[in-house]
Amino acid sequence: MITTLAIKNYALIEDMRVELNEGLTIITGETGAGKSIVLGALALLLGKRADLSSVKDSSKKCIIEGHFSIKNYELQNVFEENDLDYEPQTIIRREILPGGKSRAFVNDTPVSLTQLQALAPYLVDVHSQHETLEIVSENFQMEVIDALAGNAELLKSYQLQFADFKKISEELSVLKLQKEDASKELDYNTFLFNELQQANLKKLNQQDLEETYETLNNAEAIQEALSEVTKLFDDDQIGSLQTAKEARIVLGKIKGYSKAFEDFWQRLNSVIIELEDISAEVNSASENIEADPEMLFQINEKLQTLYKLEQKHSVSTVSELIEIEEKLEEKVNTTLGLDGQIENLEKQKSSLRETALKTAVALHAKRQKAIPELKKKLEETLFPLGLPNAKFQFELSASEDFRSNGTDALQLLFTANKGLAFGPLKKVASGGEMSRIMLAIKAVLAEYKKLPTIVFDEIDTGVSGEIANKMAVIMHQMSKKMQLLSITHLPQIAAKGDHHIKVYKEDNNEVTATHLQVLNQEERIVEIAQMLGGKNVSDAAIANAKELLN
Repeated sequence: MITTLAIKNYALIEDMRVELNEGLTIITGETGAGKSIVLGALALLLGKRADLSSVKDSSKKCIIEGHFSIKNYELQNVFEENDLDYEPQTIIRREILPGGKSRAFVNDTPVSLTQLQALAPYLVDVHSQHETLEIVSENFQMEVIDALAGNAELLKSYQLQFADFKKISEELSVLKLQKEDASKELDYNTFLFNELQQANLKKLNQQDLEETYETLNNAEAIQEALSEVTKLFDDDQIGSLQTAKEARIVLGKIKGYSKAFEDFWQRLNSVIIELEDISAEVNSASENIEADPEMLFQINEKLQTLYKLEQKHSVSTVSELIEIEEKLEEKVNTTLGLDGQIENLEKQKSSLRETALKTAVALHAKRQKAIPELKKKLEETLFPLGLPNAKFQFELSASEDFRSNGTDALQLLFTANKGLAFGPLKKVASGGEMSRIMLAIKAVLAEYKKLPTIVFDEIDTGVSGEIANKMAVIMHQMSKKMQLLSITHLPQIAAKGDHHIKVYKEDNNEVTATHLQVLNQEERIVEIAQMLGGKNVSDAAIANAKELLN
C-alpha cells in the first residue's frame, strides 16, 4: 500500500506531501481542481515517460516520491527478477531535471524505466473509464479465471516449460538457417577440400621437389660438369689434388726446421683431405646422376598441381595451403554435423512440447471448472448495481498454439438485457456498464488474490442514487482487504470512505496552485453537503450529509 505521496514542482503543485492509510480513501474536488494532476504524478512514479512541459518551474528539479509498505505482498521474487533491492518499506522516486532528463530510483538505487514498469503492476492498479479498459483484454480475463481456479503454481510451471520450449525452438530455427546457408556452400567447400586432400600436401616439400626436378631436367649437363670437376681434381698431370700432394712432399722436407713451415704443412694437409672428400662425393654424384623421364614427369605433375592450387587460393607456400585445407575440413564437418544437432534439438523440442501441453491441458480443466463460479459471482454482484439482467458467457477453447498462459483462447460475451443476444463485451457494454463490470471483477478478485493498491478514477460515472450507494458498499468491502483510493463526484460514494482528501486550487499573488487537504469529520460534512447542493450549503444538505456519513 502507498503510505506517503510527495510531489514537488509538478504542474500546479508547488510542494505537497500527503500521508495515506489503509482502507477506502476518497478523493474529491471540483472539476479542474487538479485531481488528474495527482494521477499524473502517480503515473510518473509507476514508469510513465516524463515530459518537461508538466514541470511547474522548468528551472528547478521536479521530484515525485512514493513510500510503499509491501511486507505482506511477497514481492521478493519480483524484485530479484528485475535486479532490484527489496525493502519491506520501499521508496520509489522520479526526478525530472531542468534540462528535461528523467531519473528513477528504487530504494535509492538508480533503475531504468523498464525495471520500474515491471514493478508497477504489483504496487498500484489505476483504473480510469476514459482509458482503454483492460477488462476487454483476453489476458486480463484469463487472469481473473486463473485467480478463481487457483492456477498460480500450475501457471508458473507452465510458463517455465513454455520458456524452455521457446528457447529450444529459437535455437532450432537458428541451426536450420545455418544449415540452409551452409548447405549452399557444402558442395563447393567439399570439392575444394577434396582437391587439397588429394594433393597429399603434408607429405610434399616444395623446395625438394623443385630441386629434384631441376636435377633430372638437367641430368646430362650436370653429369658432364661433375666429370670435368673429377678430372680437374685427379688428373695425373694437372689435377689439383696431385699438385697439392707434391707440394706437401716438398714442405715435409723442411717442416722440421721451423714452426712456420710446420703450420704450412698442416694447413695444406687439411686442404688435401677436404679436396679428397669433395672429389669422392663429386665422383659418387656423377655416377648416381642419370636421366629418368618417368620420374621427371611425375615430379613435374606434382609441381604443376601445387602451383595451380597456390594460384587458385592466392598463396605461395604449402603450409598456407594446408591451413586452408584444415579450415575447409572444419566447415564441411560442421555442416555435416548440423544434422545431428538438429535431430537432437528436435527430440528435446518434442519432449518439452509434450510436457507443456500436459500442463496446459490441466490449466484448461481447472479453468473450465472455475468459470461457472465466476459467472455466478459476477452476475450476483452486478444485480444490485442496476444490471439485474446481466449475463456472461465464457467461451474457452483449446487452440493449436502455445501462448504465454497456456493453449486456451477465450472470448467473453455479455448481455445486459433480457431478450438480447450475447455479444463481445467490448462491443455491447456501455461505458457505465463497463465501469460496473470492472468493479464487480475487482470485487470478486479481492476474494481470491492479494491485489495491490487500487485507484478508481471516477468509476462511478453514469450512475447515481441507490446504484451509487451499492457501488460504495462494494468498494468499502473491497477496502477491507486492500488499500483503495476512489476519485469521485458522488456524495453517496464519498460518504463511505474511511478517509477523505479534498483537492482544490488557490490563487496566491496571481499564481494558481493545487493543494490537497485531509478532511476531518466536520470538514467532510461540509464537503459532502457541497457535493449534494452546491457551494451555498443549506441546513438540509448538512443534514443529508450527516445522514450519509452515518
